[in-house]
Amino acid sequence: MQKIQRAIISVSDKSDLKLLLPVLRKFNIEIISSGGSFKKIKDLKYNCIEVSNYTGFSEMLDGRVKTLHPKIHAGILNIRKNKKHKKELKIKKIPNIDLVIVDLYPFEKILNGNSKFDKLIEHIDVGGVTLIRAAAKNFKDVTVISNIGEYEKLSKELKKNKGCTSLIFRKLMAAKAFSQTAYYDSVISNWLNKELSIKFPSLKTIHGKLSENLRYGENPHQKANLYEGSENLGLEKLNGKNLSYNNYNDIYSALSILGTFEKNKGTIIIKHANPCGASLDGDQISSFKNALNCDPVSAFGGVVSINSVVSAKLANILKTKFFEVIISQGFENKALKILKKKKNLILIDCKKFNFNSSISCNFLGNSFLLQDSNSLLFSKKLRIVTKRKPTNEQLRSLKFAFSICKFSKSNAIVVAKKKSTIGIGSGQPSRLDSCKIATSKALKFSPDKIINSVAASDAFFPFSDGIQDLIEAGITAIIQPGGSVNDSKVISTANEANVSMVFTGTRHFKH
Repeated sequence: MQKIQRAIISVSDKSDLKLLLPVLRKFNIEIISSGGSFKKIKDLKYNCIEVSNYTGFSEMLDGRVKTLHPKIHAGILNIRKNKKHKKELKIKKIPNIDLVIVDLYPFEKILNGNSKFDKLIEHIDVGGVTLIRAAAKNFKDVTVISNIGEYEKLSKELKKNKGCTSLIFRKLMAAKAFSQTAYYDSVISNWLNKELSIKFPSLKTIHGKLSENLRYGENPHQKANLYEGSENLGLEKLNGKNLSYNNYNDIYSALSILGTFEKNKGTIIIKHANPCGASLDGDQISSFKNALNCDPVSAFGGVVSINSVVSAKLANILKTKFFEVIISQGFENKALKILKKKKNLILIDCKKFNFNSSISCNFLGNSFLLQDSNSLLFSKKLRIVTKRKPTNEQLRSLKFAFSICKFSKSNAIVVAKKKSTIGIGSGQPSRLDSCKIATSKALKFSPDKIINSVAASDAFFPFSDGIQDLIEAGITAIIQPGGSVNDSKVISTANEANVSMVFTGTRHFKH
């Protein structure tokens, strides 16, 4: 146990000090403070020593230098059982500081408020971070509180131990303190790198705040949590059970596709992070039905994302199907009432979802891969490589199919009619297998639509067998990146079948 005799308090958020101060007074803990914190403590009628009076050195540089003083940091950093340290402090007449209560300047809040560069610089905390790190380093003798959310725990600890703190408590608070300063520095570091357009710095930190304890991970025996960065996802859950890791993974996949759709148009159905149906029909009911009919078997238990406000009419259709999650740009009141009758059905309002993400990340154990987000559809002008040219309607359908292909796991093949998918084959080691899956689904669920339909491939066809399978099913226009050594053979096969083919020059692998 370590008796608390003296504390230094320097906080930006002073709202909860009134809850903590009575406990400090109860155990006769002397308080040192500065600036706004000193004024607040005095206003609340508690005794407090101002830092400048304590150190004998006035604040300077517009408050940039306040607590950065040997009398403060020696009082925090000395090892209580070290005889040499004791002697040095006795000679200098420096008393111990046993408790440090500091939160940091709200840099992240100011950053999210789109403040100017110079204002942001002034909200980079120096003294606060130094105090926290010093106390956390010396946790064997010093208690550090770096977040107002820990006030209640500190109060309980002091009451339980009659003004003392236990080593395990100090160690826990130190761990939280280092996490706090690491997060804080990460926000600043990433901001400056962004200002300098440095995407891939030699040292990279990723910050996140625990946002939600999830129902479970990819499987029920795995625990999972959601961490959010400087900006939250902007999703509002209106109904249903707690979300799982898989729910969020599917939701993000759905919203990534939805972000490419025209405003107030389109439906996407996701299963295991793969699209199993998509439609850009302007009519909400038709759009949903077209997306569902692409693969109603795979859609069972999936995530439906609708790029408009769900009407009561659509809600009456949705309630008859089994979906885990329904995401939309909002719900009519009557629609919400209808869907809320299914208490486990998760309803998400996504109108505030942030689609801006310039970097994607994939963790490999303790290492991670960073890359530019795939925000491009075509990097080059489309090139028609066959004798037969696609009609304007086919060209629109080809572009739609290719855009859905981009979000399907490789190898990916998407078969579409107009602006609705009718067959999707994805995640196969062989592109030929994906062709067979896509066409077999189209023949099974939309046999009346496959004749004169179009197909998209996320990467080139290495051989002619894949497009032969598509042609035999009734497809008359194909879009693909091109770039295979066998391009000429593939083009010849298309010409022989009088099928049009378009090269994009852009590949869209998704692993």
